[in-house]
Amino acid sequence: MNERQLYGVLAMFDSAEGVLAAARAAREAGFTRMDAYTPFPVEGLADTLGFKGDEMRWWVLAGGIMGGILGYLVQWWTAVVDYPLNIGGRPIHAWPSFMLVTFEMAVLLGAFGGFFGMLYKNGLPRLNHPVFNAHCFQLESRDRFFLCIEAEDPRFDPEDTAAFLGKLNALEVTEVIR
Repeated sequence: MNERQLYGVLAMFDSAEGVLAAARAAREAGFTRMDAYTPFPVEGLADTLGFKGDEMRWWVLAGGIMGGILGYLVQWWTAVVDYPLNIGGRPIHAWPSFMLVTFEMAVLLGAFGGFFGMLYKNGLPRLNHPVFNAHCFQLESRDRFFLCIEAEDPRFDPEDTAAFLGKLNALEVTEVIR
């Protein structure tokens, strides 16, 4: 088998407790590049896999700050530089009247920052994931739980990883080809 085409080794389990225990054992064995696929959320699995959920707030904050600055600058340019009007003695740069649009632009671009940040962090759009090529993966949405250790892991060896996953009471262990 060509090593460059190998995505990883996929193990199938029959319970949430089984995949959680396997993920803990793999983490303790030194594996860092792995992912789990389950038909419903499993408590503690994301922490065991090493997912961090604190990066999205920075995407939203960056979008919000950009939106606020952009909204304010467009209004300032229009009212002060491009087309200044003296209406009823009000100052040309009347910043309180700019705050509503500034706030709305901050919220809008913050939402866009969160959306596009989510797409980037999830690697989307992806039309086909390599684990879909595994013959048993169709059971994931019904009643089976899967743990995939990726070939990019520094500790990965196809035979050793498959043997390791087989010792963890996996129902089936298969190689995933890209």
